[in-house]
Amino acid sequence: MAETITVVLDVNGVGKEISVEPRKTLADAIREDLGLTGTHLGCEHGVCGACTVLMDGEMVRSCLLFAVQGAGAEITTIEGIGDGGELHPMQRAFSEYHGLQCGFCTPGMILAGIDVLRRNPDPGPQEIREEMGGNICRCTGYQKIVESVQAAAAEMSKEGVSA
Repeated sequence: MAETITVVLDVNGVGKEISVEPRKTLADAIREDLGLTGTHLGCEHGVCGACTVLMDGEMVRSCLLFAVQGAGAEITTIEGIGDGGELHPMQRAFSEYHGLQCGFCTPGMILAGIDVLRRNPDPGPQEIREEMGGNICRCTGYQKIVESVQAAAAEMSKEGVSA
């Protein structure tokens, strides 16, 4: 058996102690050890964005980080952005504006959209396309994703919600 390291990961506001091999990715720890399967694995090279999570509020590719690098950080997955039974405005916008089709890229897209709005609460369509260009969708053609992010920005501004 390979050597393991005990780390505490703070994911979605809950600290959990897990034992991982030093080479285990954060994405695998989130999925396998914490049972949060909303974080998807696509390319496992950091190119597709399916594994996007927020670490200390900033978008990261969890397939490119080791689980041990997540110790001491606040990690947010798709499961952690709603408020109880209430969807996050970005989730509502993706649903209402048809920003998803098969759903595989959706968790990463939603978290990337939140990160865009964290940095600019009122981005234009071109900025959204550029900022989210690292998240790949094979189904939508991206227009509905851009519209979803814009709708979420408007709703969050109206409600006084920050990303």
